[in-house]
Amino acid sequence: MIVDQPSHGLSPSFCMLPSERFPGVLVHNTAWVDDRAIVGAGTYIWMNAQVREFAHIGVGCIIAKDVYVDVYARIGDRCKIQNSSSIYYGVTIEDDVFIGPHVAFTNDRVPRAFNPDWQASPTVVKQGASLGANVTVRCGVTIGEYAMIAAGSVVTRDVAPYSMVIGNPARHVCFVDRDGNRVEGCDVE
Repeated sequence: MIVDQPSHGLSPSFCMLPSERFPGVLVHNTAWVDDRAIVGAGTYIWMNAQVREFAHIGVGCIIAKDVYVDVYARIGDRCKIQNSSSIYYGVTIEDDVFIGPHVAFTNDRVPRAFNPDWQASPTVVKQGASLGANVTVRCGVTIGEYAMIAAGSVVTRDVAPYSMVIGNPARHVCFVDRDGNRVEGCDVE
């Protein structure tokens, strides 16, 4: 069965297909999802996305165009992972998290191509946090619940819950409420 068949002149090859392997999941015909991954019902996986073996994606997520989800990466329920973001091994994203376009996570504090003893440094993004476009997250940090990371920021240390951080390196500028609104006294534009 083909869903969202285009009526606007696009090729019939541009379509979302229900997955036989993952009930209730729609996968674009150009995406690649390993059979050993776990993907929750109601999730959409868009064009050219790659979901590796043993990755875990919760229910009701959007995995946008060109997203890479590495082996054993964990994404919670109702997350939105925008275009060209890379979620590497060692990254855990909790429920209701927004990952903007081109967000890059790292997983190796001392990267060397020739290190046979390499181990991932875990990174956690807590429930409800939002990361703007082009954010880079150094491995080994925790981004707190409902924190907001401004576009283009480089996160090099833990971010407190409800904190808004900006810059390179990212620094705390004010607090936000659960809905992302700045709390009184925040002068940041």
